[in-house]
Amino acid sequence: MRVLLVDDDPAIAETVRRTLVAEGWVVDTATDGLTGLQKALSEPFDVVVLDIMMPGRNGYEVVRDLRRAQVWTPVLMLTAKDGEYDQADAFDFGADDYLTKPYSAVVLVARLRALARRGAPERPAVMTAGSLSLDPSAHVVKRGDTELSLTRREFALLEFLMRNKGQAVTKTQIVDSVWDVNYTGDENVVEVYISYLRKRIDAPFGCKSIQTVRGVGYRLDDDG
Repeated sequence: MRVLLVDDDPAIAETVRRTLVAEGWVVDTATDGLTGLQKALSEPFDVVVLDIMMPGRNGYEVVRDLRRAQVWTPVLMLTAKDGEYDQADAFDFGADDYLTKPYSAVVLVARLRALARRGAPERPAVMTAGSLSLDPSAHVVKRGDTELSLTRREFALLEFLMRNKGQAVTKTQIVDSVWDVNYTGDENVVEVYISYLRKRIDAPFGCKSIQTVRGVGYRLDDDG
Protein backbone atom coordinates (compact mmCIF):
# COMPACT_ATOMS: atom_id res chain seq x y z
CA MET A 1 0.00 0.00 0.00
CA ARG A 2 1.25 3.50 -0.85
CA VAL A 3 0.59 6.24 1.68
CA LEU A 4 1.08 10.00 1.49
CA LEU A 5 1.84 11.49 4.92
CA VAL A 6 1.52 15.28 5.20
CA ASP A 7 2.62 16.77 8.54
CA ASP A 8 4.87 19.73 9.37
CA ASP A 9 6.05 18.28 12.72
CA PRO A 10 9.24 16.30 11.91
CA ALA A 11 9.12 14.18 15.07
CA ILE A 12 5.49 13.14 14.65
CA ALA A 13 5.90 12.58 10.92
CA GLU A 14 8.91 10.32 11.48
CA THR A 15 7.07 8.33 14.17
CA VAL A 16 4.07 7.80 11.90
CA ARG A 17 6.31 6.97 8.95
CA ARG A 18 8.17 4.28 10.91
CA THR A 19 4.89 2.79 12.11
CA LEU A 20 3.57 2.49 8.56
CA VAL A 21 6.86 1.27 7.08
CA ALA A 22 6.89 -1.47 9.73
CA GLU A 23 3.60 -2.64 8.22
CA GLY A 24 5.35 -3.03 4.88
CA TRP A 25 3.78 0.07 3.35
CA VAL A 26 5.48 2.58 1.07
CA VAL A 27 5.32 6.04 2.63
CA ASP A 28 5.89 9.34 0.85
CA THR A 29 6.01 12.49 2.96
CA ALA A 30 5.44 16.23 2.68
CA THR A 31 6.05 18.88 5.33
CA ASP A 32 3.60 21.52 4.16
CA GLY A 33 0.10 21.57 2.74
CA LEU A 34 0.98 22.95 -0.68
CA THR A 35 3.58 20.25 -1.38
CA GLY A 36 1.22 17.61 -0.06
CA LEU A 37 -1.57 18.86 -2.32
CA GLN A 38 0.68 18.82 -5.38
CA LYS A 39 1.79 15.25 -4.65
CA ALA A 40 -1.75 14.03 -4.03
CA LEU A 41 -2.89 15.62 -7.30
CA SER A 42 -0.07 14.25 -9.42
CA GLU A 43 0.73 10.81 -7.96
CA PRO A 44 -1.39 7.73 -7.14
CA PHE A 45 -1.81 6.88 -3.45
CA ASP A 46 -4.01 4.37 -1.66
CA VAL A 47 -4.62 6.73 1.24
CA VAL A 48 -3.55 10.19 2.47
CA VAL A 49 -2.77 11.00 6.12
CA LEU A 50 -3.21 14.71 6.64
CA ASP A 51 -2.52 17.13 9.49
CA ILE A 52 -4.70 20.26 9.75
CA MET A 53 -2.48 23.11 10.96
CA MET A 54 0.31 23.39 8.39
CA PRO A 55 2.06 26.11 6.38
CA GLY A 56 1.25 26.63 2.71
CA ARG A 57 -2.21 25.07 2.90
CA ASN A 58 -4.00 23.82 5.97
CA GLY A 59 -5.51 20.35 5.95
CA TYR A 60 -9.04 21.61 5.33
CA GLU A 61 -7.88 23.44 2.21
CA VAL A 62 -5.93 20.43 0.97
CA VAL A 63 -8.84 17.99 1.19
CA ARG A 64 -11.23 20.60 -0.22
CA ASP A 65 -8.96 21.21 -3.21
CA LEU A 66 -8.51 17.48 -3.79
CA ARG A 67 -12.27 16.94 -3.93
CA ARG A 68 -12.76 19.93 -6.18
CA ALA A 69 -10.18 18.41 -8.52
CA GLN A 70 -12.21 15.15 -8.38
CA VAL A 71 -9.43 13.26 -6.61
CA TRP A 72 -11.23 10.80 -4.34
CA THR A 73 -8.27 9.13 -2.61
CA PRO A 74 -9.37 8.32 0.98
CA VAL A 75 -8.13 10.92 3.47
CA LEU A 76 -7.57 10.44 7.18
CA MET A 77 -7.07 13.62 9.20
CA LEU A 78 -4.47 13.08 11.95
CA THR A 79 -4.43 16.16 14.15
CA ALA A 80 -4.25 17.57 17.66
CA LYS A 81 -7.48 19.52 17.04
CA ASP A 82 -10.10 17.55 18.94
CA GLY A 83 -13.15 19.84 18.87
CA GLU A 84 -16.41 18.52 17.47
CA TYR A 85 -16.60 21.44 15.03
CA ASP A 86 -13.05 20.70 13.84
CA GLN A 87 -14.15 17.17 13.01
CA ALA A 88 -17.38 18.37 11.40
CA ASP A 89 -15.43 20.79 9.20
CA ALA A 90 -13.07 18.03 8.10
CA PHE A 91 -15.93 15.76 7.04
CA ASP A 92 -17.76 18.63 5.36
CA PHE A 93 -14.69 19.35 3.24
CA GLY A 94 -14.43 15.71 2.16
CA ALA A 95 -12.28 13.81 4.69
CA ASP A 96 -13.11 10.12 5.19
CA ASP A 97 -11.84 9.60 8.75
CA TYR A 98 -10.50 11.63 11.68
CA LEU A 99 -8.06 10.63 14.41
CA THR A 100 -6.74 12.91 17.15
CA LYS A 101 -3.23 13.12 18.61
CA PRO A 102 -2.03 11.51 20.79
CA TYR A 103 -3.15 8.45 18.86
CA SER A 104 -2.90 4.69 19.14
CA ALA A 105 -0.61 3.22 16.48
CA VAL A 106 -2.78 0.10 16.43
CA VAL A 107 -5.92 2.15 15.75
CA LEU A 108 -4.17 4.29 13.12
CA VAL A 109 -3.03 1.22 11.19
CA ALA A 110 -6.45 -0.42 11.46
CA ARG A 111 -8.23 2.67 10.17
CA LEU A 112 -5.84 3.07 7.27
CA ARG A 113 -6.34 -0.58 6.35
CA ALA A 114 -10.09 -0.05 6.41
CA LEU A 115 -9.82 3.02 4.17
CA ALA A 116 -7.53 1.20 1.75
CA ARG A 117 -9.96 -1.74 1.53
CA ARG A 118 -12.78 0.67 0.81
CA GLY A 119 -10.73 2.36 -1.91
CA ALA A 120 -11.50 5.64 -3.62
CA PRO A 121 -15.30 6.01 -3.72
CA GLU A 122 -17.16 6.71 -6.87
CA ARG A 123 -17.72 10.38 -7.49
CA PRO A 124 -20.93 11.45 -5.73
CA ALA A 125 -23.83 12.54 -7.88
CA VAL A 126 -23.99 16.25 -8.56
CA MET A 127 -27.48 17.64 -8.10
CA THR A 128 -28.75 20.03 -10.75
CA ALA A 129 -31.63 22.42 -11.33
CA GLY A 130 -31.32 23.92 -14.78
CA SER A 131 -27.91 25.62 -14.97
CA LEU A 132 -27.50 25.41 -11.18
CA SER A 133 -25.40 22.55 -9.79
CA LEU A 134 -24.43 21.45 -6.29
CA ASP A 135 -21.74 18.91 -5.46
CA PRO A 136 -22.37 17.81 -1.84
CA SER A 137 -18.99 16.10 -1.43
CA ALA A 138 -16.77 18.78 -2.93
CA HIS A 139 -19.01 21.42 -1.32
CA VAL A 140 -19.20 23.36 -4.58
CA VAL A 141 -22.13 25.29 -6.06
CA LYS A 142 -22.09 26.61 -9.61
CA ARG A 143 -24.39 28.56 -11.88
CA GLY A 144 -23.20 27.40 -15.27
CA ASP A 145 -19.41 27.68 -15.11
CA THR A 146 -19.45 30.30 -12.34
CA GLU A 147 -18.61 29.02 -8.87
CA LEU A 148 -20.72 30.61 -6.15
CA SER A 149 -19.69 31.40 -2.59
CA LEU A 150 -22.28 30.37 0.01
CA THR A 151 -22.22 30.29 3.79
CA ARG A 152 -22.61 26.89 5.43
CA ARG A 153 -26.28 27.59 6.24
CA GLU A 154 -27.01 28.80 2.72
CA PHE A 155 -25.35 25.70 1.30
CA ALA A 156 -27.41 23.43 3.58
CA LEU A 157 -30.62 25.23 2.62
CA LEU A 158 -29.87 24.95 -1.09
CA GLU A 159 -28.94 21.28 -0.74
CA PHE A 160 -32.27 20.58 1.00
CA LEU A 161 -34.21 22.41 -1.72
CA MET A 162 -32.33 20.58 -4.47
CA ARG A 163 -32.93 17.19 -2.86
CA ASN A 164 -36.63 18.09 -2.96
CA LYS A 165 -36.58 19.76 -6.38
CA GLY A 166 -40.03 20.29 -7.84
CA GLN A 167 -41.75 19.75 -4.48
CA ALA A 168 -43.23 22.41 -2.25
CA VAL A 169 -41.65 22.32 1.23
CA THR A 170 -42.86 24.13 4.32
CA LYS A 171 -40.90 26.39 6.63
CA THR A 172 -41.22 23.75 9.33
CA GLN A 173 -39.67 21.09 7.09
CA ILE A 174 -36.84 23.45 6.20
CA VAL A 175 -36.14 24.39 9.83
CA ASP A 176 -36.16 20.74 10.94
CA SER A 177 -33.73 19.74 8.19
CA VAL A 178 -31.46 22.77 7.85
CA TRP A 179 -31.44 24.09 11.40
CA ASP A 180 -32.33 21.55 14.07
CA VAL A 181 -35.39 19.73 15.35
CA ASN A 182 -34.73 21.45 18.69
CA TYR A 183 -34.58 24.92 17.14
CA THR A 184 -36.96 27.19 19.07
CA GLY A 185 -36.49 30.46 17.17
CA ASP A 186 -38.82 32.15 14.72
CA GLU A 187 -39.52 30.16 11.55
CA ASN A 188 -39.38 33.44 9.64
CA VAL A 189 -35.62 33.00 9.68
CA VAL A 190 -36.29 30.81 6.63
CA GLU A 191 -37.58 33.86 4.72
CA VAL A 192 -34.36 35.69 5.52
CA TYR A 193 -32.16 32.89 4.22
CA ILE A 194 -34.31 32.33 1.15
CA SER A 195 -33.73 36.01 0.37
CA TYR A 196 -29.97 35.61 0.88
CA LEU A 197 -29.96 32.56 -1.39
CA ARG A 198 -31.93 34.26 -4.15
CA LYS A 199 -29.44 37.12 -4.16
CA ARG A 200 -26.55 34.69 -4.62
CA ILE A 201 -27.88 32.03 -7.00
CA ASP A 202 -30.64 33.79 -8.96
CA ALA A 203 -30.52 37.58 -9.09
CA PRO A 204 -27.05 37.99 -10.68
CA PHE A 205 -28.04 35.59 -13.47
CA GLY A 206 -31.58 36.75 -14.17
CA CYS A 207 -33.03 33.47 -12.88
CA LYS A 208 -35.95 32.66 -10.58
CA SER A 209 -35.34 29.10 -9.51
CA ILE A 210 -36.72 29.48 -5.95
CA GLN A 211 -40.49 29.88 -6.11
CA THR A 212 -42.75 31.01 -3.27
CA VAL A 213 -45.76 28.70 -2.95
CA ARG A 214 -48.48 30.70 -1.24
CA GLY A 215 -49.85 29.08 1.89
CA VAL A 216 -47.25 26.32 1.74
CA GLY A 217 -43.62 27.43 1.54
CA TYR A 218 -41.03 27.22 -1.22
CA ARG A 219 -40.17 25.13 -4.24
CA LEU A 220 -36.95 24.88 -6.26
CA ASP A 221 -37.45 24.46 -9.99
CA ASP A 222 -35.21 24.58 -13.03
CA ASP A 223 -34.02 28.09 -13.89
CA GLY A 224 -37.53 29.54 -14.21
